[in-house]
Formats: sequence, C-alpha cells, structure tokens
Amino acid sequence: MAPPRLLSNWVGGAERPAESTAQLPVIDPATGETIAFVPLSGESDVAAAASAARAAFPAWSATPVGERARVVGRFRALLERDRETLVRLVVAEHGKTLDDARGSVRRGIESAEFAEGAASLLPGSTIANVSRGVDAEMFAEPLGVVAGITPFNFPVMVPLWMFPTAIAVGNTFVLKPSERVPLSAEHLVRLAAEAGVPPGVLNLVHGGRDAVDAILAEPKIDAVAFVGSAPVARHVYAGAAAAGKRVLALAGAKNHLVVLPDADLDAAVDSIVASAFGSAGERCLAGSVVLAVEPIGDRLVARLADRVRSLKVGPGADPTTDVGPVVRAEQRDRVESYLQLGEQEGATVAARGRIPSGSGGFYVAPTVFDHVRPGMRIAKEEIFGPVLSVVRVGSLVEAIDVANASEFGNAAAIYTRDGGRARLFRERIQAGMVGINLGVPAPAAVLPFVGWKGSAYGALAATGPEAVRFFTRTKVVTSRWTADPAVGGPAAEPSGG
Repeated sequence: MAPPRLLSNWVGGAERPAESTAQLPVIDPATGETIAFVPLSGESDVAAAASAARAAFPAWSATPVGERARVVGRFRALLERDRETLVRLVVAEHGKTLDDARGSVRRGIESAEFAEGAASLLPGSTIANVSRGVDAEMFAEPLGVVAGITPFNFPVMVPLWMFPTAIAVGNTFVLKPSERVPLSAEHLVRLAAEAGVPPGVLNLVHGGRDAVDAILAEPKIDAVAFVGSAPVARHVYAGAAAAGKRVLALAGAKNHLVVLPDADLDAAVDSIVASAFGSAGERCLAGSVVLAVEPIGDRLVARLADRVRSLKVGPGADPTTDVGPVVRAEQRDRVESYLQLGEQEGATVAARGRIPSGSGGFYVAPTVFDHVRPGMRIAKEEIFGPVLSVVRVGSLVEAIDVANASEFGNAAAIYTRDGGRARLFRERIQAGMVGINLGVPAPAAVLPFVGWKGSAYGALAATGPEAVRFFTRTKVVTSRWTADPAVGGPAAEPSGG
C-alpha cells in the first residue's frame, strides 16, 4: 500500500501546498491507523486563499444568477454520481456507520439542491411613487468573501449547508474543514471544480486553531459561518464580530426527550435509541436526556436497557454495526470520564453495551444512566458520545421546566398520543427545533436549522431562506426621474385647452 499522503490546500483553482510545515495525522477511528496527513495552515495560507477569493469576486458576482445556478446544478449532479465515494470517505475518517453516513450525505445533497434555486429566493421589491415622482427599490446583493469553518461530525453535510448557497447568490468562499476529517472536504472542492466553479470562487484551507484565528482577523474575509462546540463558537463569534465581520456560529446542545405515560412505548424506545446512539452520539441533534414522566419510568428504562445491551458496536464499514467509534482517542477518554463521573454523582447504570476488543479503534460502550438528577453534570454538560441520562419527573410541566433550565436550546422532543399536551410542549419549550413523536427533528433543507440560547450566536440561522439572508446584504435605492416634457408626466402636465 502507498504511504499516507500529505494533503494540500486548494487556492485559485489548483492545489497549493501549505507554507506551514506543521501537520497532523488523519486517523481511521475504527482502527487507529493513519490514512493521511493534514497540514496545519497558518496566516499566510489563509491570506492566499482570501486573496484568491477576493480577486474572483467581481466577475463571479456579476455572473448572471441563472448561470451561477446552473453551475451549482452541475455540482449537485456530481454529488449524486459520487455519493457512495463520499459515504466511504465519511466512514473512513469519522467512523460513522454506513447508514448514518448515507443519511448525512443525502442531507447535504438536499442542501445543494436547495442552493440551485436559492437565487429565486433573493429578496427584492419595488414600490412606485413612495413620494411624488419618487420610486424605491430593494435589492439583495452578495456580501463578498465568506469563510466557512466546519466540524468533524458531519464532514460532507455541513460544508454543503454553506458554500453551495453562498456561491449561488454570488459570494466567493474559503472553506476550513475540521483537521480531523479533511478528506471529504477535499473531494467536495474537486467536484466543484469539475462542475465548472471558476478558479478562486471556492478555496480550501486545512488547519486548526491558527487557521481559525487567521480567518477571524483576515481583512479580505467579510463573513464567517461556523458550526462546532460551544467554547469555540463563542470564540469565533466574538473574534469575527470584533473584526467587523458578519458571523453565524452554531454551538453545543443538550437535547431533552420527554416521554409521557400515554406514549407508544415501542415506537418511543426505537426513536430514543436511534437519537441517542446514532452517529455514536456525536451530533448536535442527539437526544441526551430523557425526561420520563411518571409512572412511565420503570417500563421505559427496562426497555431502553434491553435495547442498549443488544446494540452491536464495531467498525462503521460493517453493515451490521449499530454504533461506530467516536472520532479520536481523546474524545473516547473524555466520554469515558463522564461515565465515571455519572457513577460518582450517584446515578445508576441501567445498561452498558459491549465494545470490540483488540481493534485499536476508539470505541465507547453505549450507556444508559437512570435516577439522574437535573443538577448532575451528566445532565447539564454536552458529552457528545453514546450516553443517555434518564431523569424522572412528576408532570409535563416539570419536564418542560427542567429542559428550559438548560443553557442550550438546540432541540427537544415529546412522545405522546395527546395532541393538547404536544401543543403545550410546542408552545412552552425553549428550543429552536421541536420533535413530536420523533427524536431527531432535523429540518428539511428548505427550512432553517435553528438553535436558541447557548446553541447559536447570531441573528439568523443556517440552511433554507435564512441562509440566503445571511449570505446577502440589502441595498435600497430611492430614485427621482424628471420626465421628458414631450411625453408628459409630473414635470409636463397637459394643458387645459
């Protein structure tokens, strides 16, 4: 086998080796083996990408909107062609199961499909005669150069949330993927070039924190879109705003799933297990805390425990695997520290799955904690692993109060047959995305991905029409034209004879 290669950046339509000599291994989480090396780009690398994007902006923003949409359409067709290749890259560098990877790639392609028609959503209007002889027009124009900083847990989907829509409405783009999962992003950029995206319109810079900080400070970058952990989101939001950039930063989550006594228990358990343990819990829509409204607790926990013990943990490429590895050894160690903490805090281990031995991969046993109290750290902090905490409550109102006390407000769900209680939950829960009898309330690509409270920083949301608004700025033109007396009008009233 060939030795793992060192990746390059993609600047101005071609590969460009990073000027920085620092690098990290890209590791297959299922085996612990190195599959590539990624450069840790610095300030000069970011500046080169931003300069290429800035140089490409005038011609690309002046390209007719229909032509831009057709380029994005060709890109979407190539995504369909290479869909399984992208799936395999996600499995190799992130560790997702095949089903999870296929679902995430499909979601990303749907976002690219939305971007094909994003131009038709560009807000604009005209008001004639706002004053005598005066007309007003409103236009949506591209911002300029946009940077996207994307996370490790969705290597294809989240970049596709960002750059297809951004370039469809006329911006140029600098993508900085997570240094843990750079291979998927590289393939996306190559497909965009194959589709006819002009040089400089889409650029790729690999790296870690130094690259992020360089993006925040780079004067040629006008806006930053970010998805990642809460501490980094706060850093990005503060840094980009201080530099005068438009910024949207999606952050952490602690999602609550409320189960009422009248719920369809079999369906609820299936849904909760998929939500909590799919993608090894490494997603911001994962159910993390079950609020069991008594007297459902004992029956619910018993069913959850049975299901968790039966989950097969193993390599994502094995089609029989239910739960794959977490992304890195340090993430495995972090999650396991929370497992120890939960017992120290007094929670009861209701079930713990089994992990494969001798694989070298980064596996964590899926775990259900029972008798968790709302004040415990395992009930409050984002763990980002296959860990589910069950808190028993006495009523729906108490469940809502517990959920709303969280610093996060990404998603929440309720399981019930009672429409009135579901409606009460929908109205009172403080979360941007709400599920009713489903545990992963991911919006369709035509709708916004909305976080509340500490789950998002910025006035708008990712995906859908709000993404179009984020990637554009409004211009209002007020005009007065003096009419030619020969054709009549306000300046040449007809005579009364």
